[in-house]
Amino acid sequence: MAELHTGVGRQRGARPWPRPRRIATLSVHTSPLHQPGTGDAGGMNVYILEIARRLAEANVEVEIFTRATSGDLPPVVEMAPGVQVRHITAGPLEGLTKEELPGQLCAFTAGVLRAEAARPPGHYDLIHSHYWLSGQVGWLAKERWGVPLVHTAHTLAKVKNAQLAAGDRPEPKARVIGEEQVVAEADRLVANTRAEARDLVERYAAEPDRVAVVQPGVDLARFSPPTGDRDAAVAAARRRLGLPARGYVVAFVGRIQPLKAPDVLVRAAAALRDRNPALAEQLTVVICGGPSGSGLDRPTALIELAASLGILDRVTFLPPQTGDDLPALYRAADLVAVPSHNESFGLVALEAQACGTPVLAAAVGGLVTAVRDQVSGVLIDGHDPDDWARTLARLLPDRLRRRTLGRGAERHARVFSWDRTVANLLDVYGEAMAAHRDRLAAQLAGDAALSCSW
Repeated sequence: MAELHTGVGRQRGARPWPRPRRIATLSVHTSPLHQPGTGDAGGMNVYILEIARRLAEANVEVEIFTRATSGDLPPVVEMAPGVQVRHITAGPLEGLTKEELPGQLCAFTAGVLRAEAARPPGHYDLIHSHYWLSGQVGWLAKERWGVPLVHTAHTLAKVKNAQLAAGDRPEPKARVIGEEQVVAEADRLVANTRAEARDLVERYAAEPDRVAVVQPGVDLARFSPPTGDRDAAVAAARRRLGLPARGYVVAFVGRIQPLKAPDVLVRAAAALRDRNPALAEQLTVVICGGPSGSGLDRPTALIELAASLGILDRVTFLPPQTGDDLPALYRAADLVAVPSHNESFGLVALEAQACGTPVLAAAVGGLVTAVRDQVSGVLIDGHDPDDWARTLARLLPDRLRRRTLGRGAERHARVFSWDRTVANLLDVYGEAMAAHRDRLAAQLAGDAALSCSW
């Protein structure tokens, strides 16, 4: 396979790239205004929000098109100076699942095209679509507007189906076909990691020179280690969230669905009780998030599982946390667990590490990049609860090891920042715009030569 490009490094020695003035960002199924951790809102929402804000700070206007899901929302919301969120009516405002959205892509596309038609010609310089549904809309819009399309998949159906959680529903063939179409039509494909880039090339036949690796970032101002006495800061964070002052806290943060595998942590806690009852009695497992995806089929399944395993008294359920409460949860935890069956990157892991908290993560997808094994956390092969319980049994009593990993986590997270991500994205945008203009110039030259031959 041809060598894959990585961010800004690929531009060295090349001509300066043009910068977009205005970008149309497409996010059909979820809005950056939604609270991450429930429904379909997750890392992608954070990604779009953080990128848009920083693009605007770099004097690039961003207009985000998303589906209206409430009659209370105005047609346009200014999310930040230079960033607008436009709500497109496409199907019923409520009660429509992500799986039903392909039937509304025509209506959504019409709304996007009408919004652009009300602008002066050439208003947008580029389209950046997120997730395959948005890519389908972007594919048509780029043809109509004559601008390049940059696409970020965030997750890929073929990868998810290859790593499916037990009992979870596979992604449908229609999505696979839709992703293949978007991969073939996009001017540039942005992958979060080299592993995702390889998946695009090997599983979707993407042209390697159209794939760029641009790693996501973390808000290092919001997510930061405790200042001053760490023990006092941890105690304060636990009081704030109503968690036990003593003992160990291991937290899961994310949407509650089979893909994210919070059940692995619950089962691991039960296995730890069988292995070391005294240690298990000191453990509180925190599950922070709301049901999502196929998890909506049985929204109380995790509670029922904890009850059936006899550890319901050791599990605390919290709703998705907002504002300063989310960093407080990371700081309150001795470890944060990310046992997902697949992650294109794993922003939760990065946020936790930025707060100085080590992460236990499944060695899958982007988590292999987001977590540095034995330096900022521990990567675990597979999802066997006994393996996770053994790791908990080693790490929880070993305060020195956890502190060492915590310092490594903080250092590792500092490598990532949204400013770096945006700088790399701007190069990808510029490269896409330059290549697009070159193609147009070549077509015009060819047309002129053909005309002269007559």
